[in-house]
Amino acid sequence: MTTLPTRQSGPAYPALGLHPSAGSHPSRAETREQLSRATYDLLVIGGGILGISTAWHAAQSGLRVALVDAGDFAGATSSASSKLLHGGLRYLQTGAVKLVAENHFERRAVSTQVAPHLANPLTFYLPVYKGGPHGAAKLGAGVFAYSALSAFGDGVGHLLSPARARQDVPELRTENLRAVAVYGDGQMNDSRMALMTVRAAVDAGATVLNHAEVTGLRFTRGRVTGADLKDRGDGTEFGISARLVLNATGPWVDHLRRMEDPAAAPSIRLSKGAHLVLRRTSPWKAALATPIDKYRITFALPWEDMLLLGTTDEEFDGDPSEVSVTERDTAQILDEAAHSVRDQQLARDLVTYSFAGLRVLPGRPGDTSKAKRETVVSEGRGGMLSVAGGKWTTFRHIGRTVMNKLAALPGHPLGDDMEPMSRLPRRLPLPGIANPHAVAHRLLVDGGTPGPRMAADTAKHLATHYGSLAFDIARLANENPALGERVHADAPEIWAQVVYARDHEWAATEDDVLRRRTTLTIRGLDTAEIRAKVRDVLDG
Repeated sequence: MTTLPTRQSGPAYPALGLHPSAGSHPSRAETREQLSRATYDLLVIGGGILGISTAWHAAQSGLRVALVDAGDFAGATSSASSKLLHGGLRYLQTGAVKLVAENHFERRAVSTQVAPHLANPLTFYLPVYKGGPHGAAKLGAGVFAYSALSAFGDGVGHLLSPARARQDVPELRTENLRAVAVYGDGQMNDSRMALMTVRAAVDAGATVLNHAEVTGLRFTRGRVTGADLKDRGDGTEFGISARLVLNATGPWVDHLRRMEDPAAAPSIRLSKGAHLVLRRTSPWKAALATPIDKYRITFALPWEDMLLLGTTDEEFDGDPSEVSVTERDTAQILDEAAHSVRDQQLARDLVTYSFAGLRVLPGRPGDTSKAKRETVVSEGRGGMLSVAGGKWTTFRHIGRTVMNKLAALPGHPLGDDMEPMSRLPRRLPLPGIANPHAVAHRLLVDGGTPGPRMAADTAKHLATHYGSLAFDIARLANENPALGERVHADAPEIWAQVVYARDHEWAATEDDVLRRRTTLTIRGLDTAEIRAKVRDVLDG
């Protein structure tokens, strides 16, 4: 691991590239000043993927847009997903054929045209055990229908022998295994996808600020016309004025609704989903989706060179900021994974990280595992719109849907000048779009010029997390060899990514860098020493 100088190093700092790099985004103080000075058409409160996508589409339509979040972008639910871009195989059981087809359309659009550098196809094995909730014939027919709804773009769903499946998943439990159903879906790093969508919104003209907490709403003649905020970094208080305010705060949506109307009744319920990340004991060429009962499936997913297990699904009525993985969650996840994963892969000492998120579900209390992941938009007494629900796969569709609802509001508060969604490109790519294999090859061939040759795992990591923007990171490392060194010997990340996260990706805290802009935390490698050095770079 490289040894970055401390603050006492003085003149060495500029040579290390710790000062803002060329083309970096405005400082927090400059952004606050800009937000305070203007009157925006739309203020989006909430920097999860739902708010981010809406801000992106609103900026594309020509609106003056501001986006703020009390934490980091995708800092809560949106970075606590199962990392899937999928059609929703289980929805076929409820007859939601149209929904599955729509999900497939969005999944394939994101994977092939919008963000091929951030998404990758993933083969799923659905094991059929003796005495399980579903038979081989039913699941074979199900995966065939599922693949048909995606126009067989991921191959034809079919059945596979246990012996053949074991070759691709060495840790597959084969006792009482009758058959394996095969289908295709997609996977992503949700934090990286969200950040690239923030960049797309900014490229379209939006102004964004994370770690900015709403302390109150502004009213003009009874209508919500903005918000008062406090910068969680230095405590600076400021305000934003807007013609329309959109509450996209996810699990906190009712908290903000009560700022508008203290008598507002609850509009959502929450479902907790927990996951575990483990070191892999062998290579996995496919994922496992194992039925637990008629409705629930547990996943074992190869992800970021690790293994991701989950998820749970139970009603949650606590403080959203205090959601966490409990011992009960851990035991449940490991017990359910043991249906199809061998014990040696489920040892507790292999767990490097755990996380929990909250699904936002509309409606009254009930069985959350059967609830639809639909998006609901409502208007409050003061004219503030609140949006909740939805799923990651359809994030672009949700953004368009919200914008269509905004355009149809009585009185047209956003004016007639906004471009209709029907006239905007439906497959506008995210920043960095490129073939990741080509980017990785270029990084290996050119990435070390004039310095040391870039390692293959680093080149692949940069290509699949930044696309063509990886060349900007390689340039930082070429200009300063210290930034080309690994942050930790057991991870592919290099120090240039930390500088890049600070200057171009709004990273303000150690967790912003280590948990969401890199994979150090999920690998269990965010040591106290590394956190201190990251803090030093952020303060540089």
